[in-house]
Amino acid sequence: MKKVLLASAGLLIATPASAATFVVDAFDNSVSGGTGLSTISLTAGQIFTVTSSTDDLWSAGALPRFSDADGLVADRFASAMDDSGQAVGTQIGRDFGNFNAFGLSAAFGSLVGNINGTYQVIGANFSGAAWDTGTLELFYWDSNQRDNFGEISFDVNAVPEPATWAFMILGFGAIGGAMRRHKAKVTNVTYA
Repeated sequence: MKKVLLASAGLLIATPASAATFVVDAFDNSVSGGTGLSTISLTAGQIFTVTSSTDDLWSAGALPRFSDADGLVADRFASAMDDSGQAVGTQIGRDFGNFNAFGLSAAFGSLVGNINGTYQVIGANFSGAAWDTGTLELFYWDSNQRDNFGEISFDVNAVPEPATWAFMILGFGAIGGAMRRHKAKVTNVTYA
């Protein structure tokens, strides 16, 4: 019974940080009139990841303005896998250049992050360090939100801090200790 309790306690301590899913809307979360979507709190230098499917699309308006979170950076044609709703082979996106605002130049239609007023390109798949301490807000990068539509789901995951790693290692140690504990063998002497 002690072994089971120790292993259970170790598993609780060893639980790592997990990802959360957020949905960024091209209209509601537009940098040009919407509000940023608050996600997770980060410490400057803390590593975090943001991932999405490149078949998950949003739009800056009428064709050809569909893009994934990397933005309107190249010609894009509808496929059977994307969620544009257009016939396969239809041109749905093209390069519209960059939008410059808040000290950042990024492709129209891209995902950007903001921590304490400093913006940075995130895109469809990001892994890097937080540039400041605070809450990460996500925005759709566009100069005019009135005809934006669509949304993209993103998994945001903060890599555990060193203290979290210490607890996780301690938890694994507790599990290992519980598994290795043996009862002392008792030798019985019997006389005939």
